[in-house]
Amino acid sequence: MKTSTHFSGLIPLWLKIAYTAFMAVLIPVYWYHYGPTNFLYFCDIALLLTLAGMWLESPLLISMPAVGILLPQALWCLDYLVQLAGYTLTGMTAYMFDSAKPLFLRGLSLFHGWLPFLLVYLVFKVGYDKRALKGWTAASMGLCLVAFFFLPKAGAALADPNLPRNVNYVFGMNDAKPQTWMSPELYLLTWIAVLIIVVFVPTHFVLNKVCPSPEQAATKRA
Repeated sequence: MKTSTHFSGLIPLWLKIAYTAFMAVLIPVYWYHYGPTNFLYFCDIALLLTLAGMWLESPLLISMPAVGILLPQALWCLDYLVQLAGYTLTGMTAYMFDSAKPLFLRGLSLFHGWLPFLLVYLVFKVGYDKRALKGWTAASMGLCLVAFFFLPKAGAALADPNLPRNVNYVFGMNDAKPQTWMSPELYLLTWIAVLIIVVFVPTHFVLNKVCPSPEQAATKRA
């Protein structure tokens, strides 16, 4: 089955090399400090898909993370700016101001701020693939289920405090303790539904409206 439309020469080689160099640093550093389960976060999956998508110039592999993280990363950027100003919005970027974490490690996490802009640029270059909504929805549901059933819960006591817990917020928005509004199972289903309805579907419609299709992107180059 054909999984993506493929065109070559749409993405500058220097950009591919620069992004690959960044990933060549980030992957071993994150693996060492946070362990392999850290790469099950939506944002880290998005990084990996973007890497593959850039070299393959695959509209599908680039469109999937665009659907999934543009809105959440916009919130990250806003939260970071609020924290920088000395206030608190959601607290999701509080770790960026934790002096106990090495500055270099926190610096790598600034990718949350520039990755959305890179993805917007890339989908305009290679085109937006409509299948991205279904692809990312399926992937995100799988990641949420794995995090819920197999990874540490919010507030879990871990031998290594740097290891991820509450991956993808499947136990609530606070990593220190699980939510108590409803049963964990009902929260998981509600969370997945919110992600799909509030985040993925609106992003899909906007990208599908404003971005060229893969065929149009290829035609512009020709």
